[in-house]
Amino acid sequence: MTALRIAILTHSTNPRGGVAHCLALAEALCALGHEAVVHAPDPSGGGFFRDAACPTVALAAEPVAGPTVELVRARISDYLRHFASPAARAFDVFHAHDGIGGNALATLKDRHLIPGFARTVHHVDNFSDPLLAAWQDRAIREAQRLLCVSRLWADWIRDEHGVEATIVGNGVDLSVYRDAPTPADTAVRESWGLGQGPVILTVGGFEERKNTLGIIKGFVRLRARHPRAQLVVAGGASLLDHAAYRARCRATLEAAGLAIGRGAAVIETGPVPQADMPGLYREADLLAFPSWMEGFGLCVLEAMACGTPVIVSRRPPFTEYLTATDALFVDPADPDAIADAMASAMEPQTRGRLRAAGLARAAAQSWRACADRHRAAYAACAQSQPEPIDA
Repeated sequence: MTALRIAILTHSTNPRGGVAHCLALAEALCALGHEAVVHAPDPSGGGFFRDAACPTVALAAEPVAGPTVELVRARISDYLRHFASPAARAFDVFHAHDGIGGNALATLKDRHLIPGFARTVHHVDNFSDPLLAAWQDRAIREAQRLLCVSRLWADWIRDEHGVEATIVGNGVDLSVYRDAPTPADTAVRESWGLGQGPVILTVGGFEERKNTLGIIKGFVRLRARHPRAQLVVAGGASLLDHAAYRARCRATLEAAGLAIGRGAAVIETGPVPQADMPGLYREADLLAFPSWMEGFGLCVLEAMACGTPVIVSRRPPFTEYLTATDALFVDPADPDAIADAMASAMEPQTRGRLRAAGLARAAAQSWRACADRHRAAYAACAQSQPEPIDA
């Protein structure tokens, strides 16, 4: 395949699953001989959350105080302003990973500035705001090629839009996420005040689709058996407003008499530096990830690669790429089942089985294979050329 210049657009420079996917995909594409450049609006001015072995463009963007719809509108405008320059559009393929980049590229296509674009649908949100819903729909409907990270969302696209999407999956970097402990792990444990545990880790912050409240209710029940257990809620960088749900989670913890803070029963880390994440996975006794809705659940592979047992929901997409012996599957609506799974993951025999199965599952998921699955879609997008325009 001819080497391509590929513009990959994501919504943020923060550590979210979709952003991590874009960086790792671009690195794998560059290793295959392409030039893949990851773009994202960057109101903080700090650049991407980790150094990358691929080119990146952190777009100048102003902070926005206001409702989500105004934030999304501003980020679409940030992209349109950046790609107004012909030099910024000197790519063979444009590839959006969210509705913000997708809408910007759809507008550029309507203006005959680009021939079309590919779009990866990681998941689809249920927006009550009609404009947000319309933007989300447009970013899917106007794409030249559609890709998904799981069969769950490929089936949704087929049913809702009548289009077959290519399933590209996910990967994990085994040079970063590995089970061998390092001296830095102790510093991670000390920085957050982790005790003798057990330590339950969940990733994604206080967010409804992550089922943080269900995890908290399960953890409260677990504390009756393990009074020194700690729950670490990592991450949480999001463009959406989760304040109301976060308040519900905090109220549940307060009612249970559980404090939040360093060394407390519940530790809220916020975004974690990339260098600390492998150690945090290794220091945790398990990853609790019984989400209501996921595109794939990239942190599941990361935890498994670090030898950490995983609890997931008994529903797609987890049931697509995990077997019954890879993880502990639970009903996300059942806090008792979540608590029982947490306790089971600490039993030596179960823990050993999950550790071995998780390491094998993670080893089978490579970013190179993921990059290879993009090639046909990219080739199709590169066949068209933009109409001549006046600079």
